[in-house]
Amino acid sequence: MEAPPVALFDTLKAAKPFFLLAGPNVIESEEHVLKMAKHIKAITTKLGIPLVFKSSFDKANRTSSKSFRGPGLEEGLKILQKVKATYDLPIVTDVHESHQCEAVGRVADIIQIPAFLCRQTDLLVAAAKTGKIINIKKGQFCAPSS
Repeated sequence: MEAPPVALFDTLKAAKPFFLLAGPNVIESEEHVLKMAKHIKAITTKLGIPLVFKSSFDKANRTSSKSFRGPGLEEGLKILQKVKATYDLPIVTDVHESHQCEAVGRVADIIQIPAFLCRQTDLLVAAAKTGKIINIKKGQFCAPSS
């Protein structure tokens, strides 16, 4: 049974000295992601550090439009679901468009909003409607007080 977001939030909030969001920047392949999850979990378990596995199904914010972006929403979520089931890890991945939130919310425990999208109201509302924990990365263009 999947833990409700409140239980995960409480676990992460209580983590001492910290919890770790870690994984490859983008899903390169199922094999690579599963290998990374296995190794990162072994290290964090040994050290007693709670882990949330992080990888992106689509890196839409690449410097070059020719760079590899990932496997896409459908295939990427299948791979992240496999990581979650195989290693019993909570998952965080980012969304770039409002229509992605519902599907991502069925797999991810935490939905991450990239810094350059932190003021996109429709995206924030769609992410919040999933009922999942939302990690909003604050853009460098935002004032410290906002």
